[in-house]
Amino acid sequence: MRRYALCLAALCSTVLLGGAGQQAPQRLYQAYSDQEKADLDKISGYLNGMHSLRAGFIQIGPQGGVDQGEVAIQKPGQIRFEYRPPSPVSIVATGGQVYVKNSKLNTVDNYDLSDTPLGLLLNETVDLKTNKAVLGVVEQEGAIIVRARTSTNRNNSNITLMFTAPNIELRQWTVKDAQGGNTTVALRNLQPGVTLAPAIFAVPAKAPRQASNNR
Repeated sequence: MRRYALCLAALCSTVLLGGAGQQAPQRLYQAYSDQEKADLDKISGYLNGMHSLRAGFIQIGPQGGVDQGEVAIQKPGQIRFEYRPPSPVSIVATGGQVYVKNSKLNTVDNYDLSDTPLGLLLNETVDLKTNKAVLGVVEQEGAIIVRARTSTNRNNSNITLMFTAPNIELRQWTVKDAQGGNTTVALRNLQPGVTLAPAIFAVPAKAPRQASNNR
């Protein structure tokens, strides 16, 4: 289940995935070029202006498995991934925790939000060019790609975010797990600025056990 908690989103189509695996230069945040600073400022402005979002997603796992569903974001700090059947999984981040519910197994696992890459998307305000989690940015035809790490203790990036350009819009991200496998989640039909019911970000609970009939 931890795989679901760490993957948390990116988009699949050969167009969107084209170039996502290319290596952007790693450098300290103080050493960005003027163009790189401008790109990071544009993306920071986009993220800071995005207070809520609803979108569909397609998730490609390390072994090629495909899941689909819907994602909802409410800043600061809240996100919900609802996977479509046959997947029994739903994910809610709230109150600094990420909860992964499996309705088939009737389990709810939780992890610290800081152990996932979600802070880059869920913080109220971000400045990517001074964020030590960001290790590189590269502009390609029609896209800006940001490489980041989930912890400043890491030397290498383990999350790649892709934004469209010149009109900035988050389209996908890819997360590398501890075994080196990549999970890519691609967003589609983005609806920014929507009103979301607070109840969808409630901490998930296990289904109550049914009492057995002993005769």
